[in-house]
Amino acid sequence: MEYEAIIRFGVFAGLFAILAMAEALLPRRERAHSRMGRWMTNWGITIVNTVSLRLLAFALPLLAVGAALDAEANGWGLFNMTDWPAWIEVTLAVLFFDFAIWLQHLITHKIPLLWRLHRVHHADVEFDVTTAIRFHPVEIALSMLLKIGLVYIIGPSALAIILFEIILNGTAMFNHSNLKLPLWLDRWLRLVIVTPDMHRVHHSVHRHEHDSNYGFSLSIWDRMFRTYVPQPEKGHEGMTIGLEWQDDRPTKLGWSLWLPFSKR
Repeated sequence: MEYEAIIRFGVFAGLFAILAMAEALLPRRERAHSRMGRWMTNWGITIVNTVSLRLLAFALPLLAVGAALDAEANGWGLFNMTDWPAWIEVTLAVLFFDFAIWLQHLITHKIPLLWRLHRVHHADVEFDVTTAIRFHPVEIALSMLLKIGLVYIIGPSALAIILFEIILNGTAMFNHSNLKLPLWLDRWLRLVIVTPDMHRVHHSVHRHEHDSNYGFSLSIWDRMFRTYVPQPEKGHEGMTIGLEWQDDRPTKLGWSLWLPFSKR
């Protein structure tokens, strides 16, 4: 769609700037590692991901939005075979894809090969807005292939896909931010959406805690499937973020990209 990339990037950049300033003014936890090195690495991974998706677009011209337009043109997918009002289709499509991403996230923790990719995200030794963009390019490519397949199955509109991607990116940056919310506000918000305190539990060094709270947008799925853990055992200030590499290695770009292929 025309201007799709500009709209998405504008929303992303605006939200990133707002959350980065907010977490600097109201931090939940004190930093133990330099922001500069980590941010350069996490942004470096994002740049590699962007290039990887562009290359994937050459091999597979129809990414998620293009697939939605192609499915609509050919009448493929559930929603293209129905005559429901647009707002119902968009709402159901966003809910469907939010659940699909929740399930995908859970699976990446359960299948060893996928966990090797996903642990690049979890290896971050801090938890802030840039953690939301720290995913290995192979994982990003596999996630895109999954979304393309699901688009052809349910046939959402291109608008629904764009809206879902904007919501996913926005809520992921929000719930990965090192932002201190009033406890009463956190309590109410997490009834609907994933808050920073809720998702921080998922980044605990302890397996029984990082195998919980898989949601990126809606909190309902973790409550429904009993993977919800309300608070970390050692509290948010006392918990350890990351995995077994509690040093500067996860802040290095080359080390982070090579992590899935290392022997450990």
